[in-house]
Amino acid sequence: MMLVAMAAAAGGGWWWFVAAKAETPPPFRTHTVVIGSVEDTVSAVGTLQPRNYVDVGTQVSGQLKKIFVDYGAKVEQGQLLAQIDPTVYESRVAADQAQLLALRAQVKERTVQQELAETQFERQRRLLAERATSREAFDTADAQRKTLAAQIMALEAQIQQTESTLRGDQANLSYTKIYAPMAGIVVDITARQGQTLNANQQAPIILRIAELDVMTVRTQVSEADVPKLKIGMPAWFTTLGRPDRRRFGKLRQILPTPEVVNNVVLYASLFEVENSELDLLPQMSAQVFFQVAQATDVPLVPMAALKPISARGARPAGAVSGPTNGGSGAGPRPPGEGRREGGQRGAHPAEGETTTFIARVLENGQPVERRVVIGASNRVMAEVRSGLNPGDDVVIDTPAPVMAQNNRGPGGPPNFGPRF
Repeated sequence: MMLVAMAAAAGGGWWWFVAAKAETPPPFRTHTVVIGSVEDTVSAVGTLQPRNYVDVGTQVSGQLKKIFVDYGAKVEQGQLLAQIDPTVYESRVAADQAQLLALRAQVKERTVQQELAETQFERQRRLLAERATSREAFDTADAQRKTLAAQIMALEAQIQQTESTLRGDQANLSYTKIYAPMAGIVVDITARQGQTLNANQQAPIILRIAELDVMTVRTQVSEADVPKLKIGMPAWFTTLGRPDRRRFGKLRQILPTPEVVNNVVLYASLFEVENSELDLLPQMSAQVFFQVAQATDVPLVPMAALKPISARGARPAGAVSGPTNGGSGAGPRPPGEGRREGGQRGAHPAEGETTTFIARVLENGQPVERRVVIGASNRVMAEVRSGLNPGDDVVIDTPAPVMAQNNRGPGGPPNFGPRF
């Protein structure tokens, strides 16, 4: 009898332990809806370059005799930067001027001869009228004055040609002195003092002047992210040297011609940023973020707690209605519901757009489904437009044993109901 009593007591204890364990509320991994901020961005890598810059070259060939500036020098427009050896060009100008003087002397000589020829022609004309000279002498005097007039015209043409050559040689002589075409900072010097420059085929570059007050950020955005970009949208970036400092601008331009790198199609996107401290320098690397959407001081829910609605936008079979923002889950649809329904997890609605999901909220220790309308989101958190309130505990996932128990009917095979 003692053995029977002990066996009965052991069996009762085991039954009580199993029953108590079955009645223990299943554990859930949850996250509380809190107030915070979320930002949806498109990230890209970019480089900095001056918005305005000019490569200063030389229009004439010769030896670079002197460079008057150095790296980082601040120059004003019209300031002398460098000089080419002017010896050859000075000699050409001097030769043109000498030839011009000789031609003008010849014109003066021919002018005196023309005056004499006009006097002789007038005398022959009067003598011929009085029949005191021959017709041949008259014609010779006429031809002489006309020849001298033609010679003077030819000399004047040569003078014009020589003056034109002189102006060109004087211009080339002036090009031996290279002046700054704009104000800025010398950011690069590519030529060296004493170097011989050949400008016959292309203009050799001596140095670069740039305005560093405003920098242009040039980024490469993949073709998948380009549709999210809009001209004028906010953008910000950080540099390797100052990863904690954000610098802001607005998207100015998306270049239509792509660049293909390792079979990836990239589009250059440009925006400007102020550089009053001159701490941003050309060719610096930048981690760029284009702001697609942003929400501040709003309820936030993890994206892991949201499940997509079926393709038809209907509530899945077996769903349990729950209150949404103090109302019944079967009441009127929240604002924006139905727009972009059936969206997939991780969808990023644009500014002002909404997406509807299903979330499980703990009520009295049990998960209850609600329709949740979200706004701005990223891959981690989403803005709650309706369906959840701050302080709600949303279920992130359900342990496997609990799911197996929920899917099995009483005394029957597993019930493969709707899965989310």
